[in-house]
Amino acid sequence: MLEDRMAAAPSIAPKIGQQPGPQTPPAPWPTSYPQGYAVVDVETTGLARDDRIISAAVYQLDAQGEVQDHWYTLVNPQRDPGPVWIHGLTSAVLADAPLFPDIVPELSKRLEDRVLVAHNAMFDWSMIAREYARAAATAPVRQRLCTIALAKELALPLPNHKLESLAAHYGVVQERAHHALDDARVLAEAFRPGLRRAAQENLRLPLLNCQPLTEWSDAPAPRQHSASSYRPTSWRPARKRPACPYPNPGRYEAGGRLVQGMRVAFSGDTSVDRELLEDRAIEAGLHVATSVSRLTSLLVTNDPGAQTSKTAKAASFGTVVIDEAAFMQLLQDVVPASSAPASG
Repeated sequence: MLEDRMAAAPSIAPKIGQQPGPQTPPAPWPTSYPQGYAVVDVETTGLARDDRIISAAVYQLDAQGEVQDHWYTLVNPQRDPGPVWIHGLTSAVLADAPLFPDIVPELSKRLEDRVLVAHNAMFDWSMIAREYARAAATAPVRQRLCTIALAKELALPLPNHKLESLAAHYGVVQERAHHALDDARVLAEAFRPGLRRAAQENLRLPLLNCQPLTEWSDAPAPRQHSASSYRPTSWRPARKRPACPYPNPGRYEAGGRLVQGMRVAFSGDTSVDRELLEDRAIEAGLHVATSVSRLTSLLVTNDPGAQTSKTAKAASFGTVVIDEAAFMQLLQDVVPASSAPASG
């Protein structure tokens, strides 16, 4: 039973104690800060869009970073567990674990009304969003905070952006790397002082909006075999696509129609799985760009206020920005290219 797995949690998740406070009276806590956090770590069968979660852990923190609760579970992925040499979870260990739909009620209770905090949060959030979509459920997450982004905001003198480097900076000892519960504990301990410092300096927290998936396909994705790239900083595997056969007709004009050959870039979460959305754009004759440049015709994002490199470049270049819903409408009536397709 799930309760039996959680009962063993304290042995690998020592209680986080009170950390020393500042020597001077603290500044008022910023009223714009979230009211609670869910520090999350998931272990997975791999990095591709069809990979699965095999264990998950959540530390609940209150508005000022005090630990309220922690929870951990294994998850049966109903497939090969992937890099066992990294996470140590074999098929035999996972055989009697609950399926993801079975843990949705408990996980949702621990995520609801909280900001999801993770190290390389795009990875953990994307895996969670896809699992919820498979389970025909909606993840109750509206914002996420990446501790890598927070470390950059705080200008921490880290040699790299690995979790172990962040932990070492704050004197947090890792006991079982790549164990979801211990990784979540380590991250919670490292996040708390960073949150307090950000509050003392009244810094803007690097919050990003989360768009739960509403459309999903379990089509397989290319596999990654390199153990060294199991948790890269930019986790999404690159997809090799055929070159767009149409010349770039230039910028999209607000209120106009898309034209085959236009270069479209995407930023942030989408309600349609990103790869499905990109496939539809390509099928319509558009060029899907991985970055924003002067040649980009259009940027699609549901969070135009997010301070990302793509939104910043779009603003500097004067590139039109629209949301996913508007883009989906435009895809229904794309103007054919005026010239013949370019030869290979």
